[in-house]
Amino acid sequence: MKGLLLINLGSPDSTDVKDVKRYLAEFLMDERVIGKSYLFRLFLVKGIILNFRPKKSAAAYKKIWWDEGSPLIVLSQRLFNKVKNLVDMPAALAMRYGSMSINKGIKELHDQGVDEITVLPLYPHYAMSSYESVVVKVEEEISKHFNHISTNVIPAFYNDPLYKQAMINNIKHHLKGIDFDYMLFSYHGLPESHLRISDPTNFHCQGNNCCNKGSVAHTTCYRHQVFETTKDIVKGLGLKEGTYSNAFQSRLANEPWLKPYTDSELERLAKEGFKKMVVITPAFVTDCLETLEEIAMEAKEEFMEAGGEDFHYIPCLNDNDEWAEVISKWSRQY
Repeated sequence: MKGLLLINLGSPDSTDVKDVKRYLAEFLMDERVIGKSYLFRLFLVKGIILNFRPKKSAAAYKKIWWDEGSPLIVLSQRLFNKVKNLVDMPAALAMRYGSMSINKGIKELHDQGVDEITVLPLYPHYAMSSYESVVVKVEEEISKHFNHISTNVIPAFYNDPLYKQAMINNIKHHLKGIDFDYMLFSYHGLPESHLRISDPTNFHCQGNNCCNKGSVAHTTCYRHQVFETTKDIVKGLGLKEGTYSNAFQSRLANEPWLKPYTDSELERLAKEGFKKMVVITPAFVTDCLETLEEIAMEAKEEFMEAGGEDFHYIPCLNDNDEWAEVISKWSRQY
């Protein structure tokens, strides 16, 4: 019997510092999130980061937490409920990190008699710290506990026509009634080293306009894929040259990350005279801490302090009906 497994990032169980610390430990100790040796991660994460970051992160989560719980979990569950009603197979929802584990999701399908799982990592773009980490974790769980189950993983879907149209339609819907003079595409940041590690050619990703040169490396190149996403949205919205740009958020200070940084771009644009800003976050399909707090709150404050006059954050697809339909079509296609 076939089944469908949706997998999102995950969230702490609560805003309690202990829960946040437990979640951050699992997340940051993932070798594909911090692509260093185990001993280096152990020293950095447990020796340094977990001594100060959980309290700060817990305060940030409290700012965006809903009565029902984590926005990412609640929105993922709402989407899942819609998808479940549309597909003709057993379905389950899991998270890469946290208590809603991938093991639990696979077991839920296993207990319903499923022996072939279509896996959908809810990440539009390929990155070793997100999409690849999910795929590897699924493989590990299957190998250890469910080796009679076969899997088929839906590839990164940034260039899928159905997804692109759903995303553009969602943006158009939320833009109604908004007057803006600039749109910033804020993507989740990555260390530059991740691009080189993920490059199957070992030489393509040099940062010298290589994203516009055809290469097999583009199948795993996050930077190329997000730039292609911007091109598709710009075309779909009919944006004029000079009224949009790309930026990257969520960085750590231990090594170079993809640039330009979102906070620096917003300050620059405000000082250059762009006063009415719209920010979208196409690397996310579900609103979470990085969109609701980092962009809708912090980035807005930074833009206004730099001289901006109006700021709008466009929500992710979340539990959009068209998005649920797209996923149900993929479940049949794959």
